[in-house]
Amino acid sequence: MEEVLMGKKHPFIVFGKPTIGEEEIQAVTEVLKSGWIGMGPRCIEFEKLFAEYVGSPFAVSVSSCTAALHLALAALDIGPEDEVITTPFTFVATVSAIEHVGARPVFVDIDPATLNITPALIESAITRKTKAIIPVHFGGLPCAMERLIGIAKDHGIAIVEDAAHAIGARYKNTMIGGFKGSIACFSFYPNKNITTIDGGMITTDSQELADKFKIMRLHGLDNEAWRRYSQGHQLTFSEAVMMGFKYNMTDVSAALGICQLRKLEDFLSARERYAEIYNQHFIDLPCTIQYQQTPIHTGDRHALHLYTLTLDLETLDTTRDAIVQEIRDNSIGATVHYRAIHLHPYFRRLGYTSRSLPHSERISNSVITLPLTPSMSEEEIERVASVTREVIVRHLP
Repeated sequence: MEEVLMGKKHPFIVFGKPTIGEEEIQAVTEVLKSGWIGMGPRCIEFEKLFAEYVGSPFAVSVSSCTAALHLALAALDIGPEDEVITTPFTFVATVSAIEHVGARPVFVDIDPATLNITPALIESAITRKTKAIIPVHFGGLPCAMERLIGIAKDHGIAIVEDAAHAIGARYKNTMIGGFKGSIACFSFYPNKNITTIDGGMITTDSQELADKFKIMRLHGLDNEAWRRYSQGHQLTFSEAVMMGFKYNMTDVSAALGICQLRKLEDFLSARERYAEIYNQHFIDLPCTIQYQQTPIHTGDRHALHLYTLTLDLETLDTTRDAIVQEIRDNSIGATVHYRAIHLHPYFRRLGYTSRSLPHSERISNSVITLPLTPSMSEEEIERVASVTREVIVRHLP
């Protein structure tokens, strides 16, 4: 796809292009040739490496972050008549997981600077029906985990982190995924910081929960196929010991994930370098740059899955959607994260209004997301920055 910009043709810069090298291709090919492509030794290795990376005793691979969130809530025995507190400023999967277990989502507004859930508003939303809080580390900026875990402990409820954006993020020198007393759910979707094509991971410091996740991810069976295969010629059986799902990862995906995880720190360095280039282009414009909220504390790190600008629409003569479209008309895959959940037709039945969640609704109408991946060249980053700046400036008084 090509369009004309300033008299020159440019290829379309897609949003979230994955960074795949020959190592990944070779690793996947080896698995395909091995004769074992389902859940097996590569999944076990990937889980071990991921747990070590985030500093968690246990990591359990699954088919997606959506699956991880659903498994986490189900394993905690959350169900009908229960409530789960989360943010409306997230992808629909966060809230769908709550509804899949029959619980009611309860929304708490975001901080307009960090775009993360506001801890000070959580306590007033807690009722006797509240069973968990799902904080979303939006864009890769870690939530205030110490405060959230403290609130959860005070009220005897669980923390299930939606860490889909937060692979590599740190809060006060603790990696997201490594907090004691918390469950964290990660995504390896193609546009995430690392990819397994599709896939996810759950981390926990509870042996009991980790064992439960492993059984529930594969139909509730107590003896999955690779374990039976590893036992040689001895006849063995699997028995369903609890309710389960088809949420396992495959060795093909895990082989890709192992290679990607080894490159993650380099990927994060590239994202940080490119984000600084963006900052220099936008720092004097009427917008809030979420990345500039890092570090809030010593030892914090933004994982930079997303680079977002929240526009001050009162200073502009057009809408956010029009600005994004103008950027896209210049062959740049700018997009929007997210339309607040309570504004979606299906979730309007929950009864929330703009007055109850003002920050989420305002930012939902004013935020833009720019392409930011290690697969981009510095020239492409400069082009995105220049075009975006030019479009915004054009609409200033």
